Amino acid sequence: MKSGLRRTFTHSFPTLLPAAALLLASVTLLTTPALAQAPTYPNRAITLIVPFPPGGLADIVARPVSEALSRELGQPVVIENKGGAGGGIGVGVAARAKPDGHTLLMALSSLTVLPEADALLGRSPMFGLNDLRPIARYTADPTVLAVRADAPWKTAKEFLEDARKRPSVINYGSSGNYGTMHVPMEILAQTAGVKMTHVPFTGAGPAVLALLGGQIDAVSTGPATVLQQVKAGKLRVLAHWGHAPLASMPEVASLKDLGYNAEYAQWSGLFIPSGTPEAIAQRIRAAARVAAQDPKVREVIQNTGSPVVYLDSPDFEKYVQADARNMTDVVRKIGKVE
Repeated sequence: MKSGLRRTFTHSFPTLLPAAALLLASVTLLTTPALAQAPTYPNRAITLIVPFPPGGLADIVARPVSEALSRELGQPVVIENKGGAGGGIGVGVAARAKPDGHTLLMALSSLTVLPEADALLGRSPMFGLNDLRPIARYTADPTVLAVRADAPWKTAKEFLEDARKRPSVINYGSSGNYGTMHVPMEILAQTAGVKMTHVPFTGAGPAVLALLGGQIDAVSTGPATVLQQVKAGKLRVLAHWGHAPLASMPEVASLKDLGYNAEYAQWSGLFIPSGTPEAIAQRIRAAARVAAQDPKVREVIQNTGSPVVYLDSPDFEKYVQADARNMTDVVRKIGKVE
């Protein structure tokens, strides 16, 4: 009996051993490639979409920020300017990008306006706010009313009185319908009871060039876009849409102080496509925070007249949501603009 038991264990144990070894080998084969193929981030160059041509606020902010992000993330961050539709085309491209952290967006406050404008016009939305995740706000400045230095208006009051006397004769340029240069001028026109002619361009840069060239009479834009031309004596700023003195132009009065209930802030901020893995999103957030504190970034942006006013991701998300609620009312008051 003992010998029989001995024979049974002797013959069955060797058959179990290869089976266990085969199972272990199978598990190893299944898991090892998966571990080996797990992507690191970032593993190639990163695209930073700027939804406007060069020369505007988004582009001005994006260039020093992209260099700082490159240093932090260890890969080139390449700017891609995609202008058009008040920024909607480039924002739409970013919103539809693969959410793997290799496509970023530097947007302006038009981002909160355009979805409501699309709804008002009954057209397919270029993007939805839920398609993008706010990561960092870099600037938040009131827009300024700029004209050529040789223009006949020395003050905002003179400008608006002339516009009242000559309805639709004075024209102004913008970055596109419902963009960050169009909306504040419409707010002012409604508040002051005047009519002006809107001339849309693909971005702030082309609009300012048209102003310098005499093709248009005025623009509303961020201080960074016109400060150098003001210092060079080519442009004059008549007023701004804020409620406190501008750091770069403390002598310029606000429209509110002049008796016009017109306020508007043009902000710039970094976004990523929604659905980006949380670990990657946090890596970008950390790099964006370092970029906002980078002395070179702060110096470059400060020198353009728009100091860094940083908001981290959670606070920036609340800010964007609040801005979107405010802009819904503004767009409805402006009405349809084809």
